[in-house]
Amino acid sequence: MLELLLCSMLTILPDYLYRRYGQGKRIGMEITLYSVWFELRWGIITCLMLTIGLITTVFYNHPATGNATAYFRTIPVLPETNGRVAEVYVDGVSGTVKQGQPLFRLDSSKQEAAAETARRKIAETDAAMVVARTDIQAAEGKIVEARSAYQQAVDELETKQEIYRRNPGAVATRDIEKLKVAVEGRQGSIDAATAAKQQAEAQLSTLLPAQKASAEAELAQDEVDLSKTVIRAGVDGRVEQFTLRVGDVVNPLMRPAGVLIPEGAGRGRLQAGFGQVESQALTVGMVAEATCASKPWTIIPMVVTGVQDYIAAGQIRSGEQLFEAQQVTRPGTVLAFLEPLYEGGFDGVTPGSSCIVNAYSNHHDEIVSPETGTMRGFVLHAVDAVGLVHALILRIQALLYPIQTLVLGGH
Repeated sequence: MLELLLCSMLTILPDYLYRRYGQGKRIGMEITLYSVWFELRWGIITCLMLTIGLITTVFYNHPATGNATAYFRTIPVLPETNGRVAEVYVDGVSGTVKQGQPLFRLDSSKQEAAAETARRKIAETDAAMVVARTDIQAAEGKIVEARSAYQQAVDELETKQEIYRRNPGAVATRDIEKLKVAVEGRQGSIDAATAAKQQAEAQLSTLLPAQKASAEAELAQDEVDLSKTVIRAGVDGRVEQFTLRVGDVVNPLMRPAGVLIPEGAGRGRLQAGFGQVESQALTVGMVAEATCASKPWTIIPMVVTGVQDYIAAGQIRSGEQLFEAQQVTRPGTVLAFLEPLYEGGFDGVTPGSSCIVNAYSNHHDEIVSPETGTMRGFVLHAVDAVGLVHALILRIQALLYPIQTLVLGGH
């Protein structure tokens, strides 16, 4: 409507002034309700053409959208395992929390029992080490005893053999053979005692330390599982919809305990979806303005800090069926990220608030370039100048939005 009024002042109004003062035609006489089209046809046609051209120029070079929201990230409050709530540390359904602050605790009797079992295994392994040291000492005593018996048998055999060598009839051959067998038996006792000592030493140096390390690792795992029963806040923020109570069962897949909103989420940044036809005009660094429902009658100067290279409506996911293009019923938008041009400019805007955004093209560098022709520079001047129309429209929208919502919206 504003564009039509502006264009009519440049077309219909001069046409009427010419008819009135140049041709002497008067309203109500020659110019009537039925003769307006015939008398002012040149002005009306020119006004319509100029209005359409102005609207196209304004909206293409100075994109506008009502699909702008201060999106914010949320984190579901979930445990890593299933369990029944044993204690809740947050009063009410919402509250401010700090990073690492406990939110609630699950029943930990199973994890505590597992940790105690692991501790008992460690104590049992320590006792086995003490027994192994005693076994080593016992094996050393048996080795000494076996060597003594072996030496005694060897001495007796050598004595019998010396007597037999001097007087073969004094010692029976059978006695010498028995002594040889006894010596071999005593050697076997030494070997057995030595093997028993080596086995005890192997248990003390290898087997039992490995068993203790396994028990300690199992204890560490059980303690980690035990610590997971206390669910803590991962970041500073605020929990909302925290309706969890003692006795409830939570599930990491189906039953979250609440929502954690990180501190500062959705503040200081705005996401706006512009039409695809305006994607060529959207560039990083463009100056923009926004007005938000949660901060009425306020124009917030902003700047475009990023433009997403992909349109979300065109994404597909691999599946068992071929993709059908007709499934995309609505064309997607080009997502742009905007930040306040001045520090504190976004203060007072509630995260999640709906906003209206205008972005303005700036061709100043191209206009002052020596390579730009006079006609092109004039056109670019005009393109930048018509952004004033869009800025005026945004201010009218900011002025009328509370009235439309509170008065005409049925409140």
